[in-house]
Amino acid sequence: MKAREILESKGSRVVTCHEDNTLTDALAIFAANKIGSLLVVDSHDKIKGIIAPRDILIVVLRNLEEISKLKVSEIMTKDLIVATMDDDVDYLQAIMTENRIRHVPILEGTDLKGIISIGDAVKAQIKEKEVENRYLKDYIEGKYPG
Repeated sequence: MKAREILESKGSRVVTCHEDNTLTDALAIFAANKIGSLLVVDSHDKIKGIIAPRDILIVVLRNLEEISKLKVSEIMTKDLIVATMDDDVDYLQAIMTENRIRHVPILEGTDLKGIISIGDAVKAQIKEKEVENRYLKDYIEGKYPG
């Protein structure tokens, strides 16, 4: 299964925040949307980075007094790992596991097409295996003319 198929199934909506938003703004966006990551964009909607609640938690532990003044751009991950619409689910899961990340933006050229989480990847793999198992069982039971 390809990233394209996963996005067709789950949708391509991506929640973003601006790089100049405060961390408390970002937390509000996380809470309102019940999501696990935010892509960070500039004023032209160009992707600048990604931020997760865990990133904010670490900063809170280190700079509790500063939290209301810190900007998203100060803590976001800037070196994004991205994938394309034609990347396979096995590849997506491998790069997430290898890099210990949970979300991968999907790009077509420079256009953002969606974001795939580790949960989306696992769900796609399970669906793929269920279909494969069904065909194999039907074949074994002789349901196909041959």
